[in-house]
Amino acid sequence: MRLLVTGGAGFIGSNFIRYWLSRHPDDEVVNIDTLTYAGNLDTLAGIDERRHRFLQGDILDAGTVRQAMEGVSTVVHFAAETHVDRSIADGQAFLMTNVLGTHTLLNEALRRDGQIVRFHHVSTDEVFGALGLDEARRFDESSPYAPRSPYAASKAAADHLVRAYYATYGLPVTITNCSNNYGPYHFPEKFIPVMIAHALDNRPLPLYGDGRHVRDWLHVEDHCRGIEAVLTRGTAGETYCLGGDAERENREVAALILDHLGRERSLLSSVSDRKGHDRRYALDCAKARGLGWAPQIPFEAGLRRTVDWFVDNESWWRPLFARAGGVLTGRA
Repeated sequence: MRLLVTGGAGFIGSNFIRYWLSRHPDDEVVNIDTLTYAGNLDTLAGIDERRHRFLQGDILDAGTVRQAMEGVSTVVHFAAETHVDRSIADGQAFLMTNVLGTHTLLNEALRRDGQIVRFHHVSTDEVFGALGLDEARRFDESSPYAPRSPYAASKAAADHLVRAYYATYGLPVTITNCSNNYGPYHFPEKFIPVMIAHALDNRPLPLYGDGRHVRDWLHVEDHCRGIEAVLTRGTAGETYCLGGDAERENREVAALILDHLGRERSLLSSVSDRKGHDRRYALDCAKARGLGWAPQIPFEAGLRRTVDWFVDNESWWRPLFARAGGVLTGRA
């Protein structure tokens, strides 16, 4: 089988390519990525070039997408602008890539009249809005959409487009809404890499507001397993939530990083809160568990592995600071 992976030079996409090729030795991957500031060819180092073809291009360009989809039977769509802070500052790129880019891919998949046996769209729990800290409930596949940031709104719009192509045209689509990922090759503008980098440099770890915002953390390898389960055992037209069952306060996560690196917790620091900052996300993954999937990496163990990876791979992440604006600003 030949897969098209969009955004495969990014964090989750590159991990998925590594995972899929290791688990499916007869398959090939075409990887299209426009290489924005968050795309990095070094992330693809060591992948078997006989089974992986990289194509630099924009999913907004119909001609490039047409070329990338030649001979492909399965599309796994990761490509997206994802950083909430950047979407608050300027949402234009998020609308273009996340909505119109998805539309371009769907149109090409439909044009191929049966060649594409599965179009899988990777989305986020943020489309459902926010939960209160004291609420017992979690979001699931039936939860209403209530996005609260330009980023989340753009992903919600893309989800609706994907479903519309199934309902209107019968395109065999699936969607996964995942919780916050972490792991190797995580671009250093997001929360966990930022905390690790600050801790390594003995700088204050910047926490928005009171630091009690809660996220459900999913190791990227478990996310890849979840997508594999949906691609191989999921039903076309369906959505599946993939969470790590690991809700943690941001302050607790930062403290665990400091402890693992032997740094003082006095480095924890509060900064002004972000506009419209969602308090809590959490997912009920019973439907995905029905496919035989469950997260396998406990959060504390996965976090230690991630910290150790960043310690051992400073040559990968330090040069990326300039591409992220030269300042470590990302927070969950």
